[in-house]
Amino acid sequence: MLSGARNLKEKRRLKIGWHDTSLTGALKALVVVCIFAGVGVGILFLDAHIKKTTSVRKAIAVDLIGVPVWVSDQLREKVHAAIRADGDELRLDENTAVLVQRNISERVAWLAEVRVQTTYEGLRIQGRWRKPLALVKSALRKIYVDAEQVVLDFVPMPNLPIVELKGLLPMTKSPQPGEVWQREDLAAAVAILARLDRMDELTTPDKPLLSEIDGIDVSNFKGRKNKTLPHIVLYTKDGTEIIWGAELGTWGQHLEATDEEKLARLYGYYKESGTLLGGAKYINLRDPQDRVPLPIDKY
Repeated sequence: MLSGARNLKEKRRLKIGWHDTSLTGALKALVVVCIFAGVGVGILFLDAHIKKTTSVRKAIAVDLIGVPVWVSDQLREKVHAAIRADGDELRLDENTAVLVQRNISERVAWLAEVRVQTTYEGLRIQGRWRKPLALVKSALRKIYVDAEQVVLDFVPMPNLPIVELKGLLPMTKSPQPGEVWQREDLAAAVAILARLDRMDELTTPDKPLLSEIDGIDVSNFKGRKNKTLPHIVLYTKDGTEIIWGAELGTWGQHLEATDEEKLARLYGYYKESGTLLGGAKYINLRDPQDRVPLPIDKY
């Protein structure tokens, strides 16, 4: 009897020990599986993080296409600042192209009709650069105006002749960059400057006449101060008066020389003298004269 009882106890002890051993093994196996799983997830996360970091921080090339020679380094920097306006490094994808195009259009009035394309190495950016013709100064700020009367924020332009516009009536509202500044006296001055700029490109590109013009005065626009005096007068850098007269297209109403005659006379004098400076007390363009050589109509 005692021997049977001992055998029964031994069997129970062995059975319990087997269960303990099996449970311990299973737990160990589970721990190993969890460790490997954790390592695998960690590797995948690290790999994704590395890829993400690499894609965000990878520098991409930005290529500005068709930039005019007169665009200054400071203006280029302004465009590049707008490209990265959101503060993040650029990713090379279509979403970035859309974002950059929007940033430039909203922040840089100097560049119109902006198009941004992705290439294998970076971004290709092109558009129509607005060329400032007139500078307007007020007590608090300086602004430029282009041929379409679009306002441009002030950036030094050492490689471009820009004429100061004087005599505007006081501003009722300060125009913002990108806005079209609608006012008649401004439009009259800009129209003349645009005609001179076109003449320079066609006839005197190496030494533009505008480089010797300091200002254009519209204070007597449409004779608002004195109907007998010239409506528009330009001034050279040494103070010589260039009497233009009435705004473009209205010469007949005031019995003046035609706009084409005025241009021909001014550029004829400039080519003959080699300069507008120091050679005359004033240059009168508005009086009609016979046998004035007329430029081609496209001028």
